[in-house]
Amino acid sequence: MTAYDVAILGGGVGGLSSALSLAGQGLSVTLIEAHDEVGGKMRALPVGSGHIDAGPTVFTMRWVFEELFGEAGLSFDDAVELQRADILARHAWDETGHVDLYADAEASADAIGNFCGAQEARAFRAFAQEARTMYELLEKPFLRSAKPSPLGMTASLGPKGFAVRPFSTLWRAIGGHFSDPRLVQLFGRYSTYTGASPYLAPATLMLIAHVEMDGVWLVKGGMRGLALALRKACERLGVQVRTGCPVESIAIENGRAAGLTLQTGERVTARNVVANCDASALGLGLLGGEARRAAKPVKPAERSLSAIAWTLEAPTNGFPLEHHSVFFGTDYPEEFDATFRRGQFPGDPTVYICAQDRGHGADAVADGAPERMLMVINAPPTGDMDPTLDEEMMQCTERALTRLLACGLTVKVNPEASLATGPTALNQLFPGSGGALYGRANHSPFASFKRPDNRTAIPGLYLAGGSVHPGPGVPMAALSGRLAAAQLLADRASMRPRRQTVTVGGTLTA
Repeated sequence: MTAYDVAILGGGVGGLSSALSLAGQGLSVTLIEAHDEVGGKMRALPVGSGHIDAGPTVFTMRWVFEELFGEAGLSFDDAVELQRADILARHAWDETGHVDLYADAEASADAIGNFCGAQEARAFRAFAQEARTMYELLEKPFLRSAKPSPLGMTASLGPKGFAVRPFSTLWRAIGGHFSDPRLVQLFGRYSTYTGASPYLAPATLMLIAHVEMDGVWLVKGGMRGLALALRKACERLGVQVRTGCPVESIAIENGRAAGLTLQTGERVTARNVVANCDASALGLGLLGGEARRAAKPVKPAERSLSAIAWTLEAPTNGFPLEHHSVFFGTDYPEEFDATFRRGQFPGDPTVYICAQDRGHGADAVADGAPERMLMVINAPPTGDMDPTLDEEMMQCTERALTRLLACGLTVKVNPEASLATGPTALNQLFPGSGGALYGRANHSPFASFKRPDNRTAIPGLYLAGGSVHPGPGVPMAALSGRLAAAQLLADRASMRPRRQTVTVGGTLTA
């Protein structure tokens, strides 16, 4: 029986990144994925005449993948074809017009000035500078740190720590910049990138604005192309990737991770295991009773947002869609009160659309021509608790079409080229999550520090993915995989037997 150095449970971005990092250091690695293809939430579905991305659609922090591939001796530029987006997103509230954000900050300031006035353009410039400062302060001590803590962050940042507004909410911080409530709503939406409410999320999420202005990229072939490129790179370095192989449990022997047991009964033996799944699945005992102490399950009231991911191919008329477009509901506080406090779908939902046939240098899509779209609507993370969600979900999709119509966009839905995936299905796809997209909601200054570490209390067992440190999003999940790999390698190095020597003076050392 082959004994691998590492067995990786789950082929999401975190698992693939960990596999690439470890194989690049010469370790023997096998990656076991339950579904028929790798990618995790970064998946595509066959709808209408082709595939449509049904998960993440925004690619940022390109440097994470350049470093990941470079450390493995590979070229990210050779593996993935990217096109930089000039327009980051188009935003609308009604039929009176829309405002675009650009990769160029001055272009965004001009657009905001034309939409809201010169005072708001000046406010945006100050906001953009503060977002940059937050990112620069937090990249090294938090994003790249293996185990950040409030005390360690305070020591690292010193007096500069006040610049990240540790005890302010995102909504309050943005409201201090902008007078126009539409702009507060626009930039407050960044909290949903981590599955949080802008009224409870910390002001540090302002840094997402800088991340986007630093570069949003369109991936040739869709985001699925990134997952396939990661798989190809892993296999090039010798990783054995197995799909369609659900895992029954993580094997624990003598208190240490020792491999994976598949649902078929097959045992995959390994000296270390990286679990790229929702961390709550371990704490709930879904991967074996002995693995429960690796992570505590997130309480339902502390989960991040779920979503309706609605993939469809349909003709559109009216509103000029961009690759990324957002249509805001009229009552933002009620939207988050419904999803988080009452466990309901919003009555007037904000709708995000990724129009996947726009951009990439393609010709404009003509009015009335069918096009591929992913619509995303906020939803309660109760996919394991409420059996009536599916019926309510379809009612919410109708309300979403009404919201689009109020902004001037008509979408003619063909049921045969339409598929809505909601909290119940997401919980089935990603067990233990309840349908929550990002594990724990970032709803306090300390919530980020409550995410499980990449190294667990069980020797030889490590965690990767959006539900663990450093958090949600494609680049963050990749960073989690790299951090898990780095800690695994450090632990292996510390366990290697060393030759004893005698130094001058007679001291015995290793």
